[in-house]
Amino acid sequence: MGAWSARHRKTAVFGWLLFVVLAAFLGGATGSHTITDSESMPGQVAQAAKILDQAGIKTPQGETVLVQSAGRTADDPAFRAKVDQVIAAVNGTGKTTDPRSPYDTGAISADRHSALVQFTVVGDEDQAADNVTAPLNAVAGVQRGDQSFTVAEFGQASATKWSNDEFQHDFSAAEWTAVPLALGILLIAFGALVAAVLPVGLALTAFVAAGGLVALSSSFLHTSDDASSVMLLVGLAVGVDYCLFYLRREREERAAGHSAEEALKIAAATSGRAVLVSGITVVVAMAGMFFTGIADFQAMSYATIVVVITAVLGSLTVLPALLSMLGDRVEKGRVPLLHRLKAKDVRSGSRIWNAVLTPVLRFPLAATVLATGLLLALAAPLLTMHTANLTFQQSLPKGNALVATSERIEAAFPGSPAPAEVVVKAADISSPAMQGAISDLRSQALASGRMHGPIEVTTYRTQNIATIAVPLNGSGNDAASTAALDTLRERIVPNTVLKVPGTQAPVTGDTADSHDFNQQMTDSMLPVFAFVVVFAFVLMLASFRSLGIAVTAVLLNLLSVGAAYGVLTLVFQHGVGASLLGASGVGAVESWVPLFLFVILFGLSMDYHVFVVSRIKEAHDRGLSTRAAVSYGIRSTAGVVSSAALIMVAVFSVFGTLSVQSMKQMGVGLAVAVLVDATVIRGVLLPSVMSLLGERNWYLPSWLAWLPDLSHGEPAQRPATPQDGQDERAEQAAYTEQDQGPRHRRVTV
Repeated sequence: MGAWSARHRKTAVFGWLLFVVLAAFLGGATGSHTITDSESMPGQVAQAAKILDQAGIKTPQGETVLVQSAGRTADDPAFRAKVDQVIAAVNGTGKTTDPRSPYDTGAISADRHSALVQFTVVGDEDQAADNVTAPLNAVAGVQRGDQSFTVAEFGQASATKWSNDEFQHDFSAAEWTAVPLALGILLIAFGALVAAVLPVGLALTAFVAAGGLVALSSSFLHTSDDASSVMLLVGLAVGVDYCLFYLRREREERAAGHSAEEALKIAAATSGRAVLVSGITVVVAMAGMFFTGIADFQAMSYATIVVVITAVLGSLTVLPALLSMLGDRVEKGRVPLLHRLKAKDVRSGSRIWNAVLTPVLRFPLAATVLATGLLLALAAPLLTMHTANLTFQQSLPKGNALVATSERIEAAFPGSPAPAEVVVKAADISSPAMQGAISDLRSQALASGRMHGPIEVTTYRTQNIATIAVPLNGSGNDAASTAALDTLRERIVPNTVLKVPGTQAPVTGDTADSHDFNQQMTDSMLPVFAFVVVFAFVLMLASFRSLGIAVTAVLLNLLSVGAAYGVLTLVFQHGVGASLLGASGVGAVESWVPLFLFVILFGLSMDYHVFVVSRIKEAHDRGLSTRAAVSYGIRSTAGVVSSAALIMVAVFSVFGTLSVQSMKQMGVGLAVAVLVDATVIRGVLLPSVMSLLGERNWYLPSWLAWLPDLSHGEPAQRPATPQDGQDERAEQAAYTEQDQGPRHRRVTV
């Protein structure tokens, strides 16, 4: 691929640009088809959404206005006047329907100092998110007019509006922060502007093209906002890394004296192959997400697969063409100080890595024990991990006005902000038997002690459907709420409405949503983990024809994932350092984050593993001993691995600063895992374990000899001379001396 691109430079470059433009244009022209509610959730929640979708019933975008006074009760005429003022204000906007006074619904707190005005915003979910601005402004106007009352609005439409606005803001901030960060790190790594711009430019064009392809194919596999965020996150990280590996190797070979054509061939055969194997591994790992059966996960998986394939395609075709065009002009735009800081001998690595690697290779057993102990200690909090589908209050940052209003409502009316909802579909919703069953459901719910009023029933006679809103005890995400949900589903609903023949009555709502999602995650965890681990093992086995390399790769990746899980639990569940990240009081890890982190980290970790081990195998195949080859491979890749890891950590850390907790958790988890992977794993554990294994690293049982020999594409050798044998022995002696110290000095004359 590299040779073809170098020979057909214009075709490769302009073909790539045409592909990007066409993909973006066609994707924009067709638009994106997003996941529906019935697709996005499993269990009874999906059943309820499907019943409502098929009946054409749009979930009312309800809003609630809290009217509260410390000095007056609902019986005070001034309190009643304030309620009437709120109703008049929201009615005056023309964007609301069905206003309900607390004096009619009974939505007055036990201490009678709080009351809830309820109404519905006009339009479906998207329209209501736009229309809710008018009632929000009207309610704010009432609040400004009298500070003796607290008047604040919260509801589905206002929450959706905030989420939409915040998503756009966060997405824009991530783009404008991550790209300059990556560019700055590459500028330091290469010391030249052109070399730094190439990887970022290719990564961004790959992201644009992938975005168009995902939109184009969303008619048969629906996409989501989360998928777009993940595509940017992964696409920028792997796109830059793949180009960095390729470009750095080409520059190294030119510095070693090879011609421009020869250097490009070597880079294509070595780093190009590592990019291909790494890309395949990421794609296979992400495909494991399809086992979850959840549309949101499948959308994220598909978007990631598309952007990774696009990034690999760009790295293996248009990058060699550009390098062939530019030649040594890729070093144009040198930054004097930064260019001088680059190491002249890439094999020696940085002083820091030399200082780390020398004792590691001298005492490999001690290094293995210490590094493994450190990672197990980081992973220990994983044993206490509690996952949950985070509530609105948990998902948003503390101090947010909507969260503050929601918490006030929760305090005055426990369970009311997000009640459970029973969706009843009957043969005849108006029949005496069904009306009696609904009445029994209300009575039994209140008598259970785990639910409370007001229980609201909305009937759609034409469709023979009724929805029953039942406030549950607890916070909505705790043991009390889960127990109340179980009581409603397992005892009350079967004993009332389901006794009427031909009735369906799934229970939905935020608590049910979290419960069903967690159950689905638990059920799919084992198949996803098994698929990813087995296929990663098989890919490593086929790529290196070594049982030891494949087993080591899987075990080291599991350690880095475990450490990331432990840090996530420590920060977001136990609150250690959470205030620094704006995550205080979350108390749980988002349900989908651990599984997503597992599959994506298993893929991304192979970036470094394949790149480093490929370099070690090159040296071993050239005749160096395993210890000397390990030393050579680690030192010669130290700079590029450090730069690549720094870019990934920087990009992922940007997502750790976003407002939405799920994105924050994903960013922090990925950043921690990549940092651990590039330092403790690749710098300490990998060399120490390979040194302990020695020649057993390359062992392949005879019964696996049928595996294909996927050549590593050895660098082309210059014509043999009598000096070559001496040079090879000198190189081995140099690395042996470097790692064993002066007590075992060897001298080649």
